[in-house]
Amino acid sequence: MIRSIGITLVLFFSVSLSYAQNTSIAELDKMALQYAKASFPELKSFFSLPNDSNYPDQLKDNLIWCEKAFAKRGFSTKRLNTSTVPLLLAERQSNSAEKTVLIYLQIDGQPVDSSKWYQADPYIPALKHLENDDWQEIAWSFLSTDMDRDWRIFSRSASDARGPVMMFLKAMDIINDQNFSPNFNMKVIMDFEEELGSPQLPKAVSDYKEELKSDMLVIFDGPRHLSNEPTLSYGARGIATVSLEVFGPRTPLHSGNYGNYSPNPAVKLSQLLATMWEDDGRVSIPGWYDGIEISDEVKTILKQVPDDEDQIKKDFGIAKQENIGGNFQEAIQYPALGILGLEAAWVGKERRTIIPASAIAEMNIRLVKETNGERMVNLLKQHILDQGYHLVSSQPTEDERMTYDKIARFNSKISYGAFRTEFDTEIGQWLRSGMRKAFGKDPIQIRTMGGSIPISPFVTTLGIPAVSVPTVNPDNNQHSPNENIRLGNYIDGIKTITAILMEKL
Repeated sequence: MIRSIGITLVLFFSVSLSYAQNTSIAELDKMALQYAKASFPELKSFFSLPNDSNYPDQLKDNLIWCEKAFAKRGFSTKRLNTSTVPLLLAERQSNSAEKTVLIYLQIDGQPVDSSKWYQADPYIPALKHLENDDWQEIAWSFLSTDMDRDWRIFSRSASDARGPVMMFLKAMDIINDQNFSPNFNMKVIMDFEEELGSPQLPKAVSDYKEELKSDMLVIFDGPRHLSNEPTLSYGARGIATVSLEVFGPRTPLHSGNYGNYSPNPAVKLSQLLATMWEDDGRVSIPGWYDGIEISDEVKTILKQVPDDEDQIKKDFGIAKQENIGGNFQEAIQYPALGILGLEAAWVGKERRTIIPASAIAEMNIRLVKETNGERMVNLLKQHILDQGYHLVSSQPTEDERMTYDKIARFNSKISYGAFRTEFDTEIGQWLRSGMRKAFGKDPIQIRTMGGSIPISPFVTTLGIPAVSVPTVNPDNNQHSPNENIRLGNYIDGIKTITAILMEKL
């Protein structure tokens, strides 16, 4: 009896692998379209859940939804508790599997300003088509008879990153309905605080190291290359944030009565920020680019990415790029310093004739693998000190106000570092093979993408390689009003993940 069961299992897995290897592109296309059409009720229920990571109560509803959705697909789930919101681990074993793939999914989203959205509620997904250069809402019932791949679903987190979550779930439905079993175990880790910088993730990965133990990490997140062709990304920049506030008078002053006497903190902040960059965009802080060398071999790899830089500049509405690196791909191999927002008093109809009490710059540092976050923050801090500023961590005291003519608050947070995986590793070969089965050609391979995802804690603590499989349309407005996902990308994403799950590891 035992021998009979063993023979049956061998035959089952042989048939499963044979089916996967012989599944044509046309068959994958047909299944992806079929399951995409069937997915919209579930998609709408998921997208309709508010998921602003600043509100833990919203995240609880998303956590419960994910537990049910993954249990339905044969996963066991476990909450990995942290000091704030839990991570969710879903696990599914395959018989005779020798390796385990860890999959990262982001569940939370950015805040919304409903007044900037062209629909009643950013959390009620709207189906739209382009008419006279304007996105017009159409009824969901249109999808039952027709589906234009260029139609889009507008909703917060549609692309970043609940769309990829739905792609993965529908790919699981396909392989389940086809009675296919991957030849590897799967662990799926779901992050509910990514948009906050995943503050609990490094400790959680260390605390739950055994539960997360795997051979490699795949990230289903992010936009494809600007050409919207199938893409693999082998790295991402890390991120640190800085809040910088320059102080002026204790309270706002009348700009007529006290102009030319009281220093204006908005002017002082502008002068300080201007010392940080050259006119061509290069950061002028000493040591900023130390340790970054782009070899001829790396330049050759970067040139293989088919960037149309004239079109990029046209799309962005800029005449000239900054002078960091020889091209777009080279530019994102370097650490970046950026201003995220500026605040000093009021503008527009709300403007007042005052000297503001303070001026604030919210900044970020994008880190690369060769740069240490603490060192980069300290370089910025030292530069500000070198400009004659006295730094505080909160409001200055009266003694400090009477002693120093340049006072600034400096607060920083290092969220996570960068990661990068070599192209010719096992994970890269496996993913490329799966994507060739899906599209009949090699994907575009990107050494490092410019954005940041909290992957380095997994790479460093678990000692595993990581690669991102971006699937959403590049023009998705992520983090902005009117975020969207193109239906063609949603369908292709289901196909992509299905082909990867069917690929032998």
